Amino acid sequence: QVQLVESGGGLVQAGGSLRLSCAASGSIFSINYMGWYRQGPGKQREFVARITTGGSTYYADSVKGRFTISRDNAKNTMYLQMNSLKPEDTAVYYCCNIDRWKWGQGTQVTVSS
Repeated sequence: QVQLVESGGGLVQAGGSLRLSCAASGSIFSINYMGWYRQGPGKQREFVARITTGGSTYYADSVKGRFTISRDNAKNTMYLQMNSLKPEDTAVYYCCNIDRWKWGQGTQVTVSS
């Protein structure tokens, strides 16, 4: 069972950038769909972005053009580059093996206005 561990969260001002990482304990090459989800305060968990093993991507409208998802199968790591951050991006961000619906523990992102 591949475990997922997120890192890279923190506090940033509006307009700033952060890069999240999701490190897997084993190979992610065979995981077709991996993705990022987030849960803001008082909100349900929502989809942010996903990527296939071949590199095809799909984004939520709310982050399209600001966030970029990528994965390095050789390093067993997935990334989320977040630019032009807004206060409404404040949430706990979760890495997900979508094929099996397995989650990491989450990393907090806080964007101040």
